[in-house]
Amino acid sequence: MSTASKQLNREQRIDLHSHTTCSDGKYTAQELIDRAVNFQLDVLAITDHDSIDALASAKQYIAEKELSLQIINGVEISTRWHGFEIHIVGLNFDVENQALKALLSQQAQAREERAVNMAAKLEKCGFEGIYQDAKLLAKDGTITRSHFAQVLYNRGAVTKMQAAFDKYIGKNKRAFVKSTWCDMATAISAIQQAGGSAVMAHPIRYDMSGKWRRKLIVEFKEAGGDALEIVLPQMNPDQRKLMLSYCHEYGLKASLGSDFHYPTPWSDLGRNLRLPEDCTPVWQQW
Repeated sequence: MSTASKQLNREQRIDLHSHTTCSDGKYTAQELIDRAVNFQLDVLAITDHDSIDALASAKQYIAEKELSLQIINGVEISTRWHGFEIHIVGLNFDVENQALKALLSQQAQAREERAVNMAAKLEKCGFEGIYQDAKLLAKDGTITRSHFAQVLYNRGAVTKMQAAFDKYIGKNKRAFVKSTWCDMATAISAIQQAGGSAVMAHPIRYDMSGKWRRKLIVEFKEAGGDALEIVLPQMNPDQRKLMLSYCHEYGLKASLGSDFHYPTPWSDLGRNLRLPEDCTPVWQQW
């Protein structure tokens, strides 16, 4: 069942990557919708990490308030690739598809197991009761590393959120726990079985060399991936040109999104989001 009931176009204000409290965002679905409307967005995809729980309440709220904002079904699936964590955004899929629901259930279990193991390591670092505090922050959503980082910050163990990753829970640090996510091809297949488009999230942000980034995009394409997220709020012109060149070279469509979790001085819903003219938007196939 397609969610894009109205054809999207470049003149609209579109943001295809955002998060709520159902994963590691700071706003509820209703609060996110209110912000999107206040910022005069036309189209918003809610793409929580391995969760589609916010979609129903977002659509219900829009209907009750008779808002004009169009919601695109979305999800951001964590995958493993040669030791890297690569995120695949699914857009415009059927939320009732059993293959996708089964994968998300598997991912949720992997997240919970990782959280328990990470909490055990943090306990050994002297942070008692940290799982319970992270669970309180996550509420009914899935626990992510960001919740542990927030707890460490709240306790004064670190001076900023990033420091929690740099000192404790980042790759190869004292409380890091290796993920057991699905592979990239599995995520792409599940999204497409549900009738959706598979988009590589923020390829410019992965901490890898240009050679490895090209290898990643090649394998994404070979696995059947549809599009690259080539426009984010924080990108310089050279980065945007590079991402566009990959779309041209590998015949991939283009997507855009703020990856909104909460407002910052340099990023917000819909900020600096406009696709270049010489690319094929991901929504064209909808």
